Amino acid sequence: MAGMAYLGKGQRWVARNRRQWGFGLLPGLITLVGYAAAVVCLALYAGDGVAWATPFADDWASPWAGLFRGALTVLLFGGGLLLAVISFTAVTLLVGQPFYEELSARVDRSVGGEAPESGLPLWRELWISARESLAVLVRAAAWGVLFFALGFVPFVGQTVVPAIGFCFSGFFLAEELTAVALQRRGVPLRERLRLLRSRKLLTLGFGVPLALLFLVPVVAVFVMPGAVASATLLVRDLMGEEGPAEAEPEAAGEGALS
Repeated sequence: MAGMAYLGKGQRWVARNRRQWGFGLLPGLITLVGYAAAVVCLALYAGDGVAWATPFADDWASPWAGLFRGALTVLLFGGGLLLAVISFTAVTLLVGQPFYEELSARVDRSVGGEAPESGLPLWRELWISARESLAVLVRAAAWGVLFFALGFVPFVGQTVVPAIGFCFSGFFLAEELTAVALQRRGVPLRERLRLLRSRKLLTLGFGVPLALLFLVPVVAVFVMPGAVASATLLVRDLMGEEGPAEAEPEAAGEGALS
């Protein structure tokens, strides 16, 4: 429950700073259009792809071929959605990197009076963010393949595996969101993962509800600015910084990206 509390605090912060919230919708909308096109293509052609990949089932008696290929199509589409949920955050954060870093810094200042800075030029920050996001996505894809295979296990594949999958998605969503504030603090990927693993329940309490919300693409777009603010408050807790009290509204005129 502690992790979920940060979600509410972050959303309240952006509600008090509406100009930043509005600007933060743009990266999500751009990303959403691309992902929507990819998901539509997957929905239209997943069945054809499965049929092409399973020619050995052509001679199976009815209805086994149809059931087998139908199950594979569902798993393929589900795996694609899982990957989309995980990568959507990474891509949106990369597209909106300058804004989200500024938003995170303003949250830090509104709570603790200081905002750690990496001191790196923007191009260097974008390169590091892209490289580390790619590393996370490779790990996520490897786990996704494993979950896909486990989906064939009777009963377990339809009950336990999806539940574990949501926890997995939540953890990596939390990693991507907290990366904005942690990169400003000079914390590398390996150390970020160790930090989040040390507080698994807190991390999952934050990330899993977001994974469920992000299943609805439009909701993901509107929630993203508040999720970045929430992640910044979570980072302050993980780093043992000044307590994550309720963030105060920014002063008038400071709501937009400068």
